[in-house]
Amino acid sequence: MLISKRAGLAIALIAIAGPAFADAPKTFQEAKKTVYRIYAERPVEAYCGCAFTGKAVDLESCGYQPRKNAKRASRIEIEHIVPAWVIGHQRQCWQDGGRRNCTATDPLFSQAEGDLYNLVPVAGEVNGDRSNYAYGLVQGVEPQYGACAMAIDFKAKKAMPRPEMRGFLARTTLFMAERYDLRLSSQDRRLYEAWARQYPVTEWERWRNQRVACAMGDAGNPLVGLIESCPEQVTDRQMAGS
Repeated sequence: MLISKRAGLAIALIAIAGPAFADAPKTFQEAKKTVYRIYAERPVEAYCGCAFTGKAVDLESCGYQPRKNAKRASRIEIEHIVPAWVIGHQRQCWQDGGRRNCTATDPLFSQAEGDLYNLVPVAGEVNGDRSNYAYGLVQGVEPQYGACAMAIDFKAKKAMPRPEMRGFLARTTLFMAERYDLRLSSQDRRLYEAWARQYPVTEWERWRNQRVACAMGDAGNPLVGLIESCPEQVTDRQMAGS
């Protein structure tokens, strides 16, 4: 397993040992607002590398061509890396009443639903097309979004991220699986562990890890690196919206 016992222990202790400069968002709605504040420093969405301002995607900045829904392609949406559907389907609350019931009655689901490590801004059309598909290898799919390298196989129900994001998305998925005791298929786990090795942690990923950790009040994703301090603008509770 990529996450060692020591790293697993670090994950368990993060909330206690981390630099508590902020309170983690209590709801998904709060979390979305925090994501926009974090990415205001570096406003580039995850799936295609498009620049954005506010909630408007600059399609020309990344050569994006809408597949079907130009209106949705032009707006930013906040995406769960590990889909809320995947998290919820492993919990009884979803069987009893779906996502709304889980949000209302299951504190652990609510925590996972609003976990900032698992949230990224993306072009809305790709968010909708990805649906709740797992990340994986896709073959024989023609470019669907112009110059955007994200590929979605609707028949196989798989989404293949652009190379620049594969390591980051793999490390986040493995972290979330450990943090919330989520089941991954052996095939998916092997692929994500391979991506995590093949695509090393980048400067951007370290930057994001620090900003998210400071907003969550913990020490970061240990697969990226535990943090020791927060920038002043991130530790300011007013800036964090708390």
